[in-house]
Amino acid sequence: MADRREDLRAADVDRQFVAERLKAALDEGRLSLGEYDDRLKETYAARTYGDLDGILKDLPGFHPTGGSQLEPKAPMADDRDERGDAERSNPKWLVGIWSAWLVAVSVNVVIWALVSLSAGSPVYFWPMWVAGPWGAVLLASTFSVKVLGKDPPESQRRYRDS
Repeated sequence: MADRREDLRAADVDRQFVAERLKAALDEGRLSLGEYDDRLKETYAARTYGDLDGILKDLPGFHPTGGSQLEPKAPMADDRDERGDAERSNPKWLVGIWSAWLVAVSVNVVIWALVSLSAGSPVYFWPMWVAGPWGAVLLASTFSVKVLGKDPPESQRRYRDS
């Protein structure tokens, strides 16, 4: 059995990964068409990870793990990414619909306040008809996500989690 990563035999999926990375480098203008063709031939002729690493060594974004002196951290069951928890607790689409509600209600309240000031006395508080029904729908949506854990189907989302 080979002790070093460079000596281990590569699989077809490894060669396919390198071919895709070479295609991306060609599309980015990092490789000429002739150089891409030569490297692609080398990729499909490669036998070991060391051969494949040599093909990508001068391209940015590729760093073979074999040469690293840092050992990758094994994920633990109780490890949590703080950003991941925040995204799970407040999906982007939910933040988006509440933000839209807040902007719309704020604009309506400002218009109502300006009309009331110009009239000299408070007028009927009509913004409640914008804030109330829309807010009730948003509360129901928030309740279904937070308490029941039900996200709407992907086809019904306007604000996607990406």
